[in-house]
Amino acid sequence: MNIVNIMWAGGAPYVSVHKVHQQILSHAAPGAAVSSWLLQGQGSCCNDQRTLEWQLSQRLLKGRHIWKLLHPWMRSRFRKALKQTNTQVVLLDGLGVSRLVLPVLQHLPDLQATVVFHGTTRLHRGDIALLRSFQAPQVTLVAVSQTLAAKLQQDLGVPVQVLRSALEPEGFRRALLGREAARQLLGLPMHEELVMGAVGRLVDSKGFDHLLDAFALARQRQPNIRLMIVGEGNQRALLESRIKALDLGAVVTLYGHCSEMSRLYRAFDWLLVPSGSEGLGLVLQEAVLADVPVLCTGLPVFREQLGDAGQYVAAGDVVAWGQAIADCMTLDGKEVAKAQYQALAPEQAWQRFSQLSRTLLGKF
Repeated sequence: MNIVNIMWAGGAPYVSVHKVHQQILSHAAPGAAVSSWLLQGQGSCCNDQRTLEWQLSQRLLKGRHIWKLLHPWMRSRFRKALKQTNTQVVLLDGLGVSRLVLPVLQHLPDLQATVVFHGTTRLHRGDIALLRSFQAPQVTLVAVSQTLAAKLQQDLGVPVQVLRSALEPEGFRRALLGREAARQLLGLPMHEELVMGAVGRLVDSKGFDHLLDAFALARQRQPNIRLMIVGEGNQRALLESRIKALDLGAVVTLYGHCSEMSRLYRAFDWLLVPSGSEGLGLVLQEAVLADVPVLCTGLPVFREQLGDAGQYVAAGDVVAWGQAIADCMTLDGKEVAKAQYQALAPEQAWQRFSQLSRTLLGKF
């Protein structure tokens, strides 16, 4: 069997999306030939060395104005490549990729596709018509959380399966570094200073600007805490300016992108997730698997995963976040982490994820 995994782009901003696809593809049948396409960007994708870089421009992919006239030409190239490689299954990264590739399936009726939705997206009338025009088993729609699947199903009026992203617990935990080794790699102090961590792209939806204001309030009650934000994005300059204005330069670090972050969570005493919106929030799972307690916003997708064991604060409520961060000093972090691990139930979640992934990739 030949499987092609088609991704919108490569690079640090798309690491979490690639990670989900990598986990799905790990369940391909023995002997299956798996390759990836990057529509824009460079590098291997999902740890797959067989990556075809299409080097398509953003304007061409978006198809605005005159660029839309080139879409038939682009799709003919896709169709030719899929036929030449005798592809039976394609895994599509969300709505943007689906807009470009799904019309090709109208000429390849034996090709089966799975569309993986990773987050909320604005569906236009044409998108709804396109997604409704295919029926199972040729096209299957899946979402990385129950919350997201329910929203998409309501908007589309067609079934959307839940493929709640999960990590293989044993392998993930085996790769983790201990507290001291992880802190050394991140350049954090080794002494008993409480380190709050936050991981994600530096973009508006992640809420890091509000987090800085809240952290400044928390330090008024608990001065012996520091914060490290790991990630990169277009809000870096804004966040650097805010750190300076709040006089937090000595205790807040913007680390940048870290390719090894999944091994380093134990450098943190708590993980803070102040996101205003998420499709799943994979960093929450990674922290819980590392036995690090999580303080997060009360998004339905987070409650779906942590239930009553979650420590929740309203998104954007700076005062409440400041209070909650300071209160972390009074909680037993180990007990919170233990309860959150039990609520997440990583072993059972991985089993469900594995079973559906095998089905989607044609291994029955």
